[in-house]
Amino acid sequence: MNQWTHDSMQASKRFLVIEDEQDIAELIALHLTDLNAEVTQIHNGSEGLDLALARSWDAIILDLRLPGMDGIDVCRSIRNQGRSIPIIMLTARSTELNRVLGLEIGADDYLTKPFSSLELQARVKALLRRSSVAQQSLSKTDAETHIVHGSLEINKKNRIASLNNQTLELTATEFELLCFFAEHPNVVFKRSELLDRVWGYHHQGYEHTVNSHINRLRSKLEVDPSSPQYIHTVWGVGYRFQLVS
Repeated sequence: MNQWTHDSMQASKRFLVIEDEQDIAELIALHLTDLNAEVTQIHNGSEGLDLALARSWDAIILDLRLPGMDGIDVCRSIRNQGRSIPIIMLTARSTELNRVLGLEIGADDYLTKPFSSLELQARVKALLRRSSVAQQSLSKTDAETHIVHGSLEINKKNRIASLNNQTLELTATEFELLCFFAEHPNVVFKRSELLDRVWGYHHQGYEHTVNSHINRLRSKLEVDPSSPQYIHTVWGVGYRFQLVS
């Protein structure tokens, strides 16, 4: 197994970079160590999956095209194991299909190559902020972290959402998106506002990230995703969460 680790003095975070182009992996690792992190690089999809499941990580940076197993299958396998590790997918392909596919199988975000070091750091920081907010929920009372809308129940402390007493299998970002909507019922949000409020950043052209997560969340939340009860599209504007009795 080819594996390289960059250590930062008293690193507080652990990141896994699965990228077959070693020069790109090295550059990503250097940028991430600026975030006071220990960064491990690996250049094969199958080996990357083994390492992703074998250790605890704060985030995974995952390339789409990999030898051994591609990034889509790596991401899907991680999610099928019930692991909610934040995943950023990297792709050099410009087609929307590949971007959507990466998100539909459970990636939390994506970056299109080439990208700047500042953008990479901003995305990772946003993931870490959301993780920190989730941890802060653990210190709150059940009443403060329990949201009920009809048959939909959300426990922010335990990070469990259920509908009609059936647990919804959500990724970390899907859960955060559902919580945000449920805490702001009947309010219309633009895609750019959702990027700011849920993802923690806004970059022109990445509103498609919101669309993909909305579609995936609807597929798990709605009886008929083509005719949603909860998450409504407000054409030309964005989305609204509708209370259902």
